[in-house]
Amino acid sequence: MVTTKGFKDTLEIARTERRELYNIKTLKPASLVLRRHILEIDERISFDGAVVKAVDDHDVEALLARLVEEDPAAVAVCFLHSYVDDSHERKVADAIASALPECFVCSSGQVLPVLREYERFSTTVLNAYIGPRMQQYLDSLLVQLDSREFTGTIFLMTSNGGVVGPKRAGEFPVHTVLSGPAGGVAAAIELGKETGDSNLITCDMGGTSTDVCLIENLVRPLTTEQQVAGLPNRSPQLAIATLGAGGGSIAWFGDGGIIEVGPRSAGALPGPAAYGRGGEEPTVTDANLCLGRLSPDTPLAGGLLLNEGLARSAVGRLALGINQLDTEAVADGIIKIAVARMVSAIKEISISNGYDPRDFSLVAYGGAGPMHAAFIADEIEIPSVIVPFSPGHFSAFGCLGSDLRQTFAQSCRFRLVDENWSDIEAKLHEVESLAMTSIKVDFPDIDSVQVEREFGMRYVGQSWELSVRVPRTVSSTQELGEVFESTYRRRYEHVHELPIECVEMRVTVIGPVAGPGCSLGADVATAPVKRTRQVYFDGAYYETDIYDRNALSGSVIGPALIEEDGALTVLPPGWRLAVGQARELRLQPMPKESS
Repeated sequence: MVTTKGFKDTLEIARTERRELYNIKTLKPASLVLRRHILEIDERISFDGAVVKAVDDHDVEALLARLVEEDPAAVAVCFLHSYVDDSHERKVADAIASALPECFVCSSGQVLPVLREYERFSTTVLNAYIGPRMQQYLDSLLVQLDSREFTGTIFLMTSNGGVVGPKRAGEFPVHTVLSGPAGGVAAAIELGKETGDSNLITCDMGGTSTDVCLIENLVRPLTTEQQVAGLPNRSPQLAIATLGAGGGSIAWFGDGGIIEVGPRSAGALPGPAAYGRGGEEPTVTDANLCLGRLSPDTPLAGGLLLNEGLARSAVGRLALGINQLDTEAVADGIIKIAVARMVSAIKEISISNGYDPRDFSLVAYGGAGPMHAAFIADEIEIPSVIVPFSPGHFSAFGCLGSDLRQTFAQSCRFRLVDENWSDIEAKLHEVESLAMTSIKVDFPDIDSVQVEREFGMRYVGQSWELSVRVPRTVSSTQELGEVFESTYRRRYEHVHELPIECVEMRVTVIGPVAGPGCSLGADVATAPVKRTRQVYFDGAYYETDIYDRNALSGSVIGPALIEEDGALTVLPPGWRLAVGQARELRLQPMPKESS
């Protein structure tokens, strides 16, 4: 990393808050750049754009000599106040790129031109850290596609729920760090358009983690407040919360002899004990097998059959540490603990932000999401669960229907009372022009483009801003202030009698892509019930029908299991299921009988 003289320790100092308030031994995440690999150069641009100290050519030559000797794979150039004027950064970055043509070089003014040097430096370093690997992958992909005479257009999913071309993805790989989960959220929005469900909470549970996201009025919830391994990543991305609870999450005894589930995972190798590949610790998958919800006779993807004996042995060893509980009770407890962790994550993105989860439907997908969705909904009183067709492939499906999206941010600083709307509009048009030029470079044939606007706004005197989506119908600073206060009231339940200021503007340009739609699935066949078996629910075994998802129509009363390629939907006793217009499964609790 190359930075302004005197700011070598910015990444090390980070922020002053402690993430674990009552742990005096807590440590901040280590910087991705060793201190000896952070080089300084004597330059300075003031906060208002004035040049305090110009870049000296002799200093640049000395810097290049050091870098040639070190021969790094990537260099991040991060200067103070480059969000106002990045000319110094560009000069140094261009010189490094010329001297080290094989090196991945990026600058903070390109990656994230907004204020707060720590967050900007961190995001830029993350971009540089994964840059060489991404470039290697893309180069290999393009060569292989060319060798097979591929003539189509290449798209890559990004964290904001859209797609970009390989050139932009290669320059800004930090924009792709949550691209997988983003595909599921994009698909959920498309599903909501088809089914008429406008308020959704997504729950994507896979093998190692669960991703949850709240969608209001089918609008993509963008944020710039995410982290990667505790390090700030301020690139625009969908507001997805991730927790370490998946099918491979390990159950273990924590402090005080209390069972914990996750975040440790058995992974794919050795995997859960039931895989028969050497895993011995009990996992969520093993627990579901012990309860009869998963079947030892139905192969997983790749033809793998689960071993019920190994699963029961793993859970049984955990049960030995608990008095008077059998294997089934402990397995049921493992599932309930995993569900409780997912419920906590949903409360964090809903109740903590002023939303009532009872006003939303839960969209469950991923290989393990539909197995646990009804229990999650029951715990938090979500009235309806939607399971899309082929939930195990839902995130990949979302990539097919995602629009071209590129987001550009620019720092600004003005109070609403001091600014004319025409001046604000002019600044917005500058950012929009930059965004339009960029998307045309990647996709010159694009003919239809939409534009979304978002401001970072706060009351004067506050340290942190709130992201505010601004409709294009807004035409005065008074209306802009009203939009901010409406957003602020939703988040904090009150507003202040203080001046309002804007510190950042973001523009997203969107090139619509015609997606395949969500109404997928085979033609409905007859005799959907495949067989029955005993399945454990809340302390007792129930005779449970097993249905083929491809052959299912009408409605089903629980308990029932619905099997399909890559996923299993569990319908507990007291719940009913109906097949919807987009072939989705809609699960709802049945009304309780009055006493």
